[in-house]
Amino acid sequence: MTTYKEIFGKPIKVLTGDPAPTPITYTVTVANPGSGNVYYIDGVQTPTLELYEGNTYNFDYSAATGHPFRFATAADAAGSTEYTTGVSVDSNITTIVVASGAPNLFYYCTNHSGMGGRALTPASPSEYTGQIWYNSTLGSFRSVVAGGATRSGSSMLTARSNAASFGNTRDASAAAGGYTGTANTNVTEEFNGSGFSSGGSINTSRRGARGTGAITAGLICGGYSSTESNATEEYDGSSFTNGGNLNTARFFAGVFGTQTAGVAAGGSQPSPAKNVTEEYNGSAWTTVPATLSTGRENHMAGGTETAGIVCGGEPPITNTTEEYDGSSWTAGGNLNTARAAIQGSGIQTAAIVIGGNNPTKLTSIETYNGTSWTTSPATLATARDSAHNAGTTTAAIVSGGVTPGPTTSNTTEEYDFTANTITAATWASGTNLPSVRWNTSGAGIATAALVFGGSTGPALPAFLNTTFEGDGTSWTGGGNTPINSINMFSAGIQTAAIGGGGLASPGSNSTSAFTYNGSTWTGITATPYATKGAGGAGTSTAALIYGSDVSPSDNVSTRSWNGSSWSTEGNLSSTFSNGASGGPTENSAFAAGAEVPTASTRFESYNGSAWSSGPTLNTAVSNNRGMGSSAECLSIGGYNIITGVEKFDGSSWATTASLGTGRKQFASANFTSPGISNGFVAGGADGDASVEEFTGETTTLNYKTVSSS
Repeated sequence: MTTYKEIFGKPIKVLTGDPAPTPITYTVTVANPGSGNVYYIDGVQTPTLELYEGNTYNFDYSAATGHPFRFATAADAAGSTEYTTGVSVDSNITTIVVASGAPNLFYYCTNHSGMGGRALTPASPSEYTGQIWYNSTLGSFRSVVAGGATRSGSSMLTARSNAASFGNTRDASAAAGGYTGTANTNVTEEFNGSGFSSGGSINTSRRGARGTGAITAGLICGGYSSTESNATEEYDGSSFTNGGNLNTARFFAGVFGTQTAGVAAGGSQPSPAKNVTEEYNGSAWTTVPATLSTGRENHMAGGTETAGIVCGGEPPITNTTEEYDGSSWTAGGNLNTARAAIQGSGIQTAAIVIGGNNPTKLTSIETYNGTSWTTSPATLATARDSAHNAGTTTAAIVSGGVTPGPTTSNTTEEYDFTANTITAATWASGTNLPSVRWNTSGAGIATAALVFGGSTGPALPAFLNTTFEGDGTSWTGGGNTPINSINMFSAGIQTAAIGGGGLASPGSNSTSAFTYNGSTWTGITATPYATKGAGGAGTSTAALIYGSDVSPSDNVSTRSWNGSSWSTEGNLSSTFSNGASGGPTENSAFAAGAEVPTASTRFESYNGSAWSSGPTLNTAVSNNRGMGSSAECLSIGGYNIITGVEKFDGSSWATTASLGTGRKQFASANFTSPGISNGFVAGGADGDASVEEFTGETTTLNYKTVSSS
């Protein structure tokens, strides 16, 4: 009989579950099996753990608080070898984010010896691709399978087609210029892996230019403004400067290489398509003897000056491929589907084309291995051509372009070939509020939500004092607020919230403040100033309020609440009201956008004593709302009832998943830490009862059942 060890070269590992789910929480208990106390992990006595690099593990020792759970590089931390890289402790939970290259570890009790065991730290779970194990819980042989898939991505700020694409990777790429559907544009947008942000504008608005190089050392050339262009521009990561002109003006060329060693091949001027090749040395273009065997435009290009590739294009629409070695062009493998209006990306031995037309718009994707093209089972959700495209055969992006209609688009799809299943961030419809709300306030999270106050709409509204509590599936009535008011500040959770101020019926600015215990609102000390439109952060016993649209002197004011009284804190650097605010603690507050005196791109964060200005939003907004903390937050919607959402990742703002319904002056909340998932928005617009809930991007391994036992 043949054994699995003989087939696979090593024994099949038996696991109680699939390897490396993340994050995962273990329950830690302590018991004496007869030889002294030891740890039990999920009921198993001192098991050898496998903690995979890049994954997050929580060890909850709440049932054994006298035995603090820690990690070390030697048993019982002999020789003071406690391991702290990626380790944090909060409320009797020890969390470890396993670092790349982490050593094998031991877990131990800081108070007693001999209680712990080993914690192995294998490499990233993606290395399980193609391997097999036996899952004893499922009774099945399992494996991790890599494959191609597309998913929705964050929209571009400006809808456009025929932009110049450059950037060596998907998550550090840019689109410059293009056509908005009505005019050429000079706008540049940069993609950082989660969304788009504004970059430096090109000097001459144009469409049909083509680009290459890195996002910090980019090159664009050619294009069409009022006529065919020979202009070249170089990008340094923040601004464009003019470079040497092409010898032959053209648009829809194939451009590849780097900023100092680039190639432009083919293109249109305006017809017929050119077969001319030029090389760039960082200052000037030189026409070289090598010419394409067939003149083409609107084709894919990629690679380096000495190992380049072009394919597809028109006229007529073709499936041919040509490869460049720095001196001549030779034929490569044909595309399976002839296509034009593509840019594509990659290198000569690993290229990708997405969409295009033939002549109808396509959804298909093909990858090249240096010899032949393979059609991926993955397809675009929306057919498109003339789109921004950047990345590699394992991680690519296609944005904008022209979709059926025809419509100039700003939507994005991302392609991944990976062992992971990546689910894009999204807003999903929740259960409607029992009645419409406008200028309402919120606290809590999507599955434990609180909405209070507001009005029935902007036209002759009825000011409200009612409260709704939500559990993620339904809403029920809660206790009434002490006043009928709109535009109140809010913070906290469903069972411990704080709110107040606003514009109270019949139209007076209020200083009232109150806290909620899950059933009843109770008045507390009035705020030192009227707080209509103020931001809020923190909890019912440690809150922060800031800004206002009442008195000019209070537009920058900040006050803290300690559960019994209000104290003056450092002022905001600029006026703020009716913008995005939030933070699970008073030391993690943020303010983004504003309507005092006009819509704004401002962003400020609070560290417990002072406000500091940070990277600005890409689009000025007012009447927007927020969720998250100063380290990671969202700016959502705003005037004039928009769907746009931007995400701050700790360093910059970029677009993320848009709302399904445009809204302004609505309730929003996620007063938990960490992260932004499980937040919600409710009401808004000009009288609306709809609810949407936010889930951030998630990544899970693509497990497959090979066979049953």
